[in-house]
Amino acid sequence: MGSTVLRRGLAVLASAATFVGVMASPGAAHAVPHAPSASDVAQRLTDYINAGSPDGRRAVNVLEHDVDWTGPTRKLPPVQSTVGTGPRQAGFWPAFAYSQVHPRVAPPGADDWSCKPKAGQNPVVLLHGTWENAYDNWAAFAPALKKAGYCVFTPNYGRTDLLDIGGLGTILPGSNGVAKVSRSAEQIDPYITKVLSATGASKIDLIGHSQGGLLGRYWMKRWGGHRKVDHFITYGATNNGTTLLGIGWLGRAINNVGIDILAPVTLLVGSAGIDQTIDSPTVKYVNNRAPYRDPNQKSVYPDVDYTIVASRYDEVTTPFDRTFIRGYRNVRNITLQDGCERDTSDHISMSYSPRALSIALHTLDPEKYPTLVCSTSPWFFSF
Repeated sequence: MGSTVLRRGLAVLASAATFVGVMASPGAAHAVPHAPSASDVAQRLTDYINAGSPDGRRAVNVLEHDVDWTGPTRKLPPVQSTVGTGPRQAGFWPAFAYSQVHPRVAPPGADDWSCKPKAGQNPVVLLHGTWENAYDNWAAFAPALKKAGYCVFTPNYGRTDLLDIGGLGTILPGSNGVAKVSRSAEQIDPYITKVLSATGASKIDLIGHSQGGLLGRYWMKRWGGHRKVDHFITYGATNNGTTLLGIGWLGRAINNVGIDILAPVTLLVGSAGIDQTIDSPTVKYVNNRAPYRDPNQKSVYPDVDYTIVASRYDEVTTPFDRTFIRGYRNVRNITLQDGCERDTSDHISMSYSPRALSIALHTLDPEKYPTLVCSTSPWFFSF
């Protein structure tokens, strides 16, 4: 079935891309007399796809039907506690390999539920990205924050399976963050309440990598979490969606002219990945854009201090500056390479960059950490 879905998905991509190209080309409106409307063509294509779908999946003409991806469906179970503590790592790939054997292990310095914050500090919650986990994402950040005196917590959120549209990443034992963003937001809400209760704190500092940033914003809006956050720091976050190297943009463009190309793509990427594409309903909801605009809600909250960090070498959140949130006084947008060209960290290796870590420490305590580190940090090959 998997190869059939993949072949069908590639075929639909090719057909729909041709359709979009013809419709958008100069003079296309005059090339064929009495050309049918986009909705008519889209319906014919969806009928064609559905006629060859023996597995029961149905494509949808979204010019005629509004598909809402923002609401939660089946509720995810509570966040599982981490089990044991792994060693500190200097790069992503050794941490990734370790987490495949120990998928629930905590990074060093994290998840000490007896920890009490020092005066002037908040507990820090670290949210990993898509297809990642608490350990492989934060095996350098967590011990550094702990050494700086912070209570650190690292939930493994959004774990589901292939049949629940978690994508092919779910075959990896340490792959989390694959469920719909709305479901993961509902899942982390009681976890953060537990952190506040255990530490006696009234607010947390929240740090998110990739999807973790978008998830943090969704949770702040949907679950009132902005009232519980002091500092919010993101690295390579999909704040305004990503092209996913063009596939997401193409899929969304095709979807918007009538073909639910995201159905087969979702099987591969997972619903969390589709939630993060440019102009997805989830991205529109977080940014308070139509049709989810609510005058009583905000995309940025004045009582939260935002620091948004990007890398010019990011190949997942693309273009890299789409992570920035512009036009707000309480939002600082930082490009990792500004003032430090030696740091060539990409999307994956960013959370192992000494400069990225120094940005977090400076944001949380500028008096104790007044300067940013500049050191060589490799692209992709982070060991």
